[in-house]
Amino acid sequence: MASFVKAADAVAAALEIERRGYAFYRKVQEKATNQQAKDFFGFMAEEERRHEGVFAEMLKRIGGLDLPTGATDEEYLNYVQGLLDSHALFVPDQEREMTLQPFLAALRFEKDTLIFFVELEAMVPEAERLHVRHCADEERKHIKMLHMYKLGK
Repeated sequence: MASFVKAADAVAAALEIERRGYAFYRKVQEKATNQQAKDFFGFMAEEERRHEGVFAEMLKRIGGLDLPTGATDEEYLNYVQGLLDSHALFVPDQEREMTLQPFLAALRFEKDTLIFFVELEAMVPEAERLHVRHCADEERKHIKMLHMYKLGK
């Protein structure tokens, strides 16, 4: 199978997911009607911001974005946008669901992000898969943190 993306592409997509996740969690936090929900969404927003920093540093280490051979800027951006738009965070009515069931919705978001990285790993060259695995490991940590938060630890 021909590789269409590089590890840097996956990390750039991760960075965008984390940015969108941060903005989304803040928006839902503002709409929450009780303090516990506000605190929960604030916590999740800050975790997204922390992950954004992790992925920004990773992107610097692996040298930025490389367009696939023969791809135009527009073609490449459309491809990456398609990957991002298929993520559950961007499905209509997600905000309402998150307000009604914040923990379950946040867990679903984090699982979908993990799946995004697991699937993307198969699309990058073997030598670059370690970078994508690192992204997936960060999401696994985030899922564990959600469980600890729920348990009050």
